[in-house]
Amino acid sequence: MIHSATQQDIISALQWYIDHGVSDCVLNDPINRFNIVPEVPKSAMISAISDIASKQLQENIQTFLGKSDAYDEAVKLAKSANSLEELAKAIIDFDGIAIKKTASNMVFADGNPKSEIMVIGEAPGAEEDRRGKPFIGASGRLLDKILSYIDLSRKSGNPEKSVYISNILNWRPPGNRTPSSAEIEVSLPFIERHIQLIEPKIIILCGGVAAKSLLGSEYSISRLRKKWHDYKPRTQAINSGNISIPAIATYHPSYLLRTPIQKKLVWEDMLILQKRLGFSVK
Repeated sequence: MIHSATQQDIISALQWYIDHGVSDCVLNDPINRFNIVPEVPKSAMISAISDIASKQLQENIQTFLGKSDAYDEAVKLAKSANSLEELAKAIIDFDGIAIKKTASNMVFADGNPKSEIMVIGEAPGAEEDRRGKPFIGASGRLLDKILSYIDLSRKSGNPEKSVYISNILNWRPPGNRTPSSAEIEVSLPFIERHIQLIEPKIIILCGGVAAKSLLGSEYSISRLRKKWHDYKPRTQAINSGNISIPAIATYHPSYLLRTPIQKKLVWEDMLILQKRLGFSVK
């Protein structure tokens, strides 16, 4: 007996493709792009499915926080972690994020866990995925260089001059794509518990994904940078006390590798940070 696919079956299948980095629908037959005629009609079925899937995914994203079983499980696991070791294990045990299946390693953190400064990016890249540590590829080397100019290092044993580094997501998205809203929301309890366990005095947010996710803002990174923000946990279930941590947002090092001219703007952000820290610039 042939099972007739329901609308939800189709949406679930499309979500699986999206989770694995597929962003475009294609037709069954190849198209010669050098001999294409204007206004090639789309398949009515593909168009209809795309419309349904788009609407359903938007509804899922809008209602994901607080209503998803995966989110509830993430909050439960994060809340139960009373040490960095327990948190790392909780993230590994959590099966509510599909990109875990395509990643090679869970990428947890690097640097001095006693540091007063926590650096947070968006997600691991290919090199980080292979080696299981954040910011160790080309962007990581650039980050180390930037921080060294204001006398900060992930290798320092001095809590005042060291940094501790992590990401919003602990698993690499396929193809280094931008994390989806659902992936960010389900990862939020873990990174917020991570912050809670480290208890930094200052947070550096690298890139728009990290800044907007932890600050709960819709503004672009260009508008969020060059000033101080008060980070307050968005995951109410693990928010103990009136936590407020000064945070500064800046461009992600990987963006600077693609757009070197923007390095001067990051230097402005580092001078703001250096002034607050009271260190002399090298």
